Formats: sequence, structure tokens, C-alpha cells
Amino acid sequence: MTVPTTGRRERKKAATRQKIADTALRLFLERGYDAVGIREVAAEADVAVTTLFSHFASKEALVFEQDADFEQRLTLAATGRAPHEPLIPALRREIQAMVRHCTGDGTAPIYRMIDESRALREYEESMRLRHAESLAAAIAADPDLTQSATACRTIARFVIDAYSLARETDDPQSAVDEIFRMIEAAWKVT
Repeated sequence: MTVPTTGRRERKKAATRQKIADTALRLFLERGYDAVGIREVAAEADVAVTTLFSHFASKEALVFEQDADFEQRLTLAATGRAPHEPLIPALRREIQAMVRHCTGDGTAPIYRMIDESRALREYEESMRLRHAESLAAAIAADPDLTQSATACRTIARFVIDAYSLARETDDPQSAVDEIFRMIEAAWKVT
């Protein structure tokens, strides 16, 4: 199977998007999220405000620039697993990878900034709910699973919350393991 290559235009768009996100994050961390405006981010990234908004729907989205990638990774963990591979271990592996990524060196100031901003906390919460709904739909669409829609939505919420809860602990990987033991038990009784 041939993997499609990314064209020049797509690479340039991705590079522009990343430059905007990196610039915004640097400015937000240097001066504070509320002290930096969209126009300042665009000027510093050397793009028009309209270009910024063609890549990011809102100022908050600049902080969560990997939002779509995380959502896609979660749904793919559910839908792309090998035949007869259990669902919960596949989701656990993805959450562990995401937690490793989001608790790496240099991430503490970002999460401090999020915690200090009501707008960012609210955006993150709405993002988590959207991720949970996408994951629930992916789980419910699996013809090999017989759980109800309610069970699928509940487990999806637990999985998304596992990421958030683990990220806030001193030992995130152990927290993921502990939380997923509970998720596994809940999934078995549905």
C-alpha cells in the first residue's frame, strides 16, 4: 500500500499553522494569555489576521493547536484496532501516549496558564466533551460491540477524564493504569 505524500501546498499550510501556534504560545507564556491580542500574534508570526483565523477558529484554539489530532488519535484507537483486539487496552495505550506527550518537559507553564484563564478552562472543557462524543460515536459504531449508546458515552467520558486526571498527578503513568483498571471493570459490567 502506498502512503500518499503531502504536497507542497499542504506542507506550506502546515508550516504556517505551526508558526502561528508557536508564536502565540511563546507570546502567551511571556506576557500572559489575556495580555496578548490576536493582532499581536498575527503581526509577530508575520501573517494577516485573516490567515490566522483560517487556521484557528479562536484565540483559545491557538493554545490547543493539537486538538483535532488528539480527537482523531482517540477515535482511531477505537476504530483502527486489530480484529478481536479488546477496546479498553487500545484506548489505554493511546491515553498513555497522550499523557506522556502532555506531561513532558516544558509543559507545566502551559497548564498553569490554562488553569489561570477562565476562557481556556472553558475551552478545554468543551473540547473534552467534543472528544468524548466523537469517541462514543466511534465505539457505538463498532458492530462487534453490544454495549448500549449510554454505556459507550459513559466509557468515552471516563477515557477522556482519565487523560485529564492523570495529567494532574505526580505520577501520570501510574494514574492512567489505576484509572483504566476501573474503566475496564466498568466496561465488563455493561
